[in-house]
Amino acid sequence: MEEKHKLNIKEWAEEDRPREKMLSKGVTSLSDAELLAILIGSGNTTETAVELTRRILVSCNNNLNELGKRSISDLCVFKGIGEAKAISITAALELGKRRKLANAEERKTITCSTDIYHIFQPLMCDLPTEEFWIVLLNQSNKIIDRIKISSGGITETSADIRSILRESLLRRATSIILCHNHPSGNRHPSQADDRLTDKVHQATRIMDIKLHDHLIICEGTYYSYADEGRI
Repeated sequence: MEEKHKLNIKEWAEEDRPREKMLSKGVTSLSDAELLAILIGSGNTTETAVELTRRILVSCNNNLNELGKRSISDLCVFKGIGEAKAISITAALELGKRRKLANAEERKTITCSTDIYHIFQPLMCDLPTEEFWIVLLNQSNKIIDRIKISSGGITETSADIRSILRESLLRRATSIILCHNHPSGNRHPSQADDRLTDKVHQATRIMDIKLHDHLIICEGTYYSYADEGRI
C-alpha cells in the first residue's frame, strides 16, 4: 500500500492553514479543530495538525467538554501528540473553564438555583469523582465564600455536618447552600443525598442558619431540592 504523503504547509488548502485564516477572517471563523491545531503547531508524519486534531475531536464525539476530561496520558496516545502538546491542550481548556467561572462569580448575589449552577458547573463538569461544597451567604444573599468540605469516590462522597456548621459560624453566614456533583450524569438525588440534606437542614435550623438549597451538579443539568419543594 502506498504511504500517505504529508503535504508541506505551503501546499495545504486555505482552510487547513488556521493561523492565516485567523489573521484574514478573525478567530471566530476557525473550527474547534483549527483552534486546537494552532495550539499543537504541527501534526505527525502522515497528518497535518488540523487532520490530527480533527481525529482527536472525533474520539471525543466532537465535544470539547469530553476532551476536557481526557488526561495527559490519554492525549499522548495519538501519534504526534507528545507530553508538551498534551499539556498545551489541557492548559487551554482549563483557561476556558476558569474564564467561564470568573464570569459566573461576577454575579455575587444569589437569586436562584441557576446562579449556583453557573458557579459550580465549570468547577465540577470534568471531575471523575464526587466533591461536596458549601456556599456561605450573608443576609443580602451575597456570597461570603465557597468551601470544599470533602471529596470522595465515583458514586458518592461524605460531608461532616460539624465541618459545615463550623465554617458557617466562623464566617458569620446567615444562610448556606449545599452543592455536590454526580459524575455518573444522573442528576437525581440518592437516598444518601436525601438523608444528608435532612440532617443538615435540622442542624442549621437549631443554629439559626437557613439552608437555602442543595444542588446536584451534572454536565448540562442539575437538581435543586429547593426548586423541587423539598427544602
